[in-house]
Amino acid sequence: MTDVVARELSDGVGLRVLQQEDAPELAAAYARNRQHLAPWDPVREPGWFEAATQQRVVAGQLTALRAGEALPLVLVRGVEVVGRVNVTGIVRGAFQSAALGYWLDAHLNGRGLMTAAVAAVCEIARDDLALHRLQAGTLLHNEASQRVLTACGFEPIGIAPAYLQIAGRWQDHRLFQRILHD
Repeated sequence: MTDVVARELSDGVGLRVLQQEDAPELAAAYARNRQHLAPWDPVREPGWFEAATQQRVVAGQLTALRAGEALPLVLVRGVEVVGRVNVTGIVRGAFQSAALGYWLDAHLNGRGLMTAAVAAVCEIARDDLALHRLQAGTLLHNEASQRVLTACGFEPIGIAPAYLQIAGRWQDHRLFQRILHD
């Protein structure tokens, strides 16, 4: 799976499967983007931004990858982690569906990188994971993320009240889905 997933995007940024060795760079990326991500993330404990915590988080995500429950990805420029795309909650059987989440370094926003990454992940989800559907949720006011999803063929399917606890409070989300097979 790791060879199939690797993709070059643009601006020297690539997309690949998360590796245990990424934990220190991931911690640095979270620390560098702490203020940028705060309005869109759950409240993070100070330890979240440390390499030791990210070592444990990455280990758990790689366990989920091996179990077929998730596809944790990183956006990298050289060895620097500059973002994440995660396919989580993979459900098989009649559903063949998963959730999509993502973020990008503040200094790289507006260049089409996340749109390219999400488009690539949709192909991977369809062709390599054999999923039928991806779902994503955005805060109601996150127009940039909604533009990414719409550009990648996602359609809004409704509003989920008090869907996730983000920035310290339960917030409504606009839900999107993309059907990957005709």
